[in-house]
Amino acid sequence: MRILKNSFAVVERRAEHAVKFFYSHLFWHNPGIREMFPPSFADMERQRDRLFAALTHVVSHLEDPTLLPYLRDLGRDHRKFLAGPEHYTAVGASLLAALAEASGEAWTPEVEKAWGEAYQVIADAMTDGAASSEDPPWWDAEIVRHLQYGRDIAVLTLRPHQRLPYAPGQYVSVSSDRVPTTWRTYSLGNAPRADLTLDLHVSRIDGGRLSSHLVNEAQPGELLRLGAAWGGMTLRRDAGRPVSFIAAGTGWAPVRAMLEDLVHRPPEHDVRLFVVARDQAHLYDRPLIEDLRRHCPWLAVTYITPAPGRHRNQATDRLATALSNRGLWPHQDVYVSGPPAFIDETAYLLEELGADPARIFYDAVPASGGPRSRPLGFGEWFLNTPDAHWYNPAGRAPRGTGPGL
Repeated sequence: MRILKNSFAVVERRAEHAVKFFYSHLFWHNPGIREMFPPSFADMERQRDRLFAALTHVVSHLEDPTLLPYLRDLGRDHRKFLAGPEHYTAVGASLLAALAEASGEAWTPEVEKAWGEAYQVIADAMTDGAASSEDPPWWDAEIVRHLQYGRDIAVLTLRPHQRLPYAPGQYVSVSSDRVPTTWRTYSLGNAPRADLTLDLHVSRIDGGRLSSHLVNEAQPGELLRLGAAWGGMTLRRDAGRPVSFIAAGTGWAPVRAMLEDLVHRPPEHDVRLFVVARDQAHLYDRPLIEDLRRHCPWLAVTYITPAPGRHRNQATDRLATALSNRGLWPHQDVYVSGPPAFIDETAYLLEELGADPARIFYDAVPASGGPRSRPLGFGEWFLNTPDAHWYNPAGRAPRGTGPGL
């Protein structure tokens, strides 16, 4: 592994050139693959950034014993891209060519052998996972209700054609034929229901084609495709510890799902909920929260918004004050959900207040609009999923993969 890390240190100095060379090589030698990628230049620019970020993460985790089981699950999920063994072979050849180009004289036969073996381990794990799966490549789901809150937020109720297994707090990748070759991830906003329906909470991202469509244009009757459920931010009931939830924006969705689960199976300890919004108008689910507070004596709710007329960043300052005024953080399990910078800042503050880092759970997202809590596989490294999560078996995003990936 030392050979790979030393080699990668050389490649990092020419990261932009390496990534551009990779895509040029891949598309030149495999022109049919180009249609599997985003059509727009802007999306491809973001894709290049994520490729190198993903590669960096995997190089640093090749010795992690949980990586291979994860890659098998990822390979199963990536059937939604219709990726086959021939695609993994093509990607591997172009990746090695790009690494060699960026390495220059540092690319020796020994280095080439180490990179080839490492990539083969990843590709084999993912193809094995895909071959052994009994799940469908994706779930077709019909929009049965579309509720819009202002210009930027919508809650879509979907009815999958067959049951989609998931745990409260997890998320799914979503695609629409109206925005081809694009998958984005959104949290599920409810605990599993008897009628199999599920809710997606979508926040419109400036320049985001799929989020804009889902918020402003999608209508009941439209079909979406859903990938398998992912995410480590699920309730740890076996710990027997008090729980605090901290949610900002549509990060409320997974927290709502976990609270629904707690309503059906009330906790032994009190639960604290902090709901953060840029203004009062963005507390879009406040009626439901108030109903929960009235009927659940174990739930304490604190709303955090800026003072009227003040910048929305004041909300995070007010949250810091509110958290500092609460005690018992070393004894809490804390679930944090929201934008990337918000999660990083909140997790750091909680640790400063004495919370156990191993008991702070989140599936975080990069600043460009998608989650970042696991390393990316074929479709997410090399295809069109800038909203895909990084690998994170503990449900926590690794420090140092901050906003901007």
